[in-house]
Amino acid sequence: MFKTILIVLEVLVCLGLITSILMQSGRASGLSGAIAGGAQSILGKKKGLDEFLNKISMGLAAAFFIITLLIAIIE
Repeated sequence: MFKTILIVLEVLVCLGLITSILMQSGRASGLSGAIAGGAQSILGKKKGLDEFLNKISMGLAAAFFIITLLIAIIE
């Protein structure tokens, strides 16, 4: 019963994680985009919705990791 609840919760967290990642604005592609994108995040130019979605993504990724570990321990 507990394992089933964890699996359902993991699927919901996974769908939320996918959605939050896909909703973030795209970064410039290529090597120059990787360098410039890294500089922008260091200088704190990420604002508004992207910052919020980034925090949501990090929280959901942590939850996904913890739930996956719990499922592995239960088995």
